[in-house]
Amino acid sequence: MGKLSLFDRRRRRVRTALKARAGGRPRLSVHRSGRHMYAQIIDDAEGRTVAAASTLVKGAKGPGANVEAAAKVGKDLAAAAKKAGVTAVVFDRGGFLFHGRVKALADAAREGGLEF
Repeated sequence: MGKLSLFDRRRRRVRTALKARAGGRPRLSVHRSGRHMYAQIIDDAEGRTVAAASTLVKGAKGPGANVEAAAKVGKDLAAAAKKAGVTAVVFDRGGFLFHGRVKALADAAREGGLEF
């Protein structure tokens, strides 16, 4: 196994700590690229995605790489989670710092009714 980048080391550290205190709750995983935001709720026990949302939706106007778009993804994900019967999750920020778009997504998901 080669040397891990700082980002990958941070992602592993965050995920390991998360799984230790998840208590069987599904994981809200966030990915941020230069152009888009992606979020999904994953049930690690079954290894399947329960709900997902991203800025790739058809008809989305404007850039997907801003705080407003991230907040919309958070709201959409909370709605999809509610439909799937999920209310409590653990937030997996991956290797990303909790500010800007990642924070906007988390705050919108909380407003939408997800607990974490």
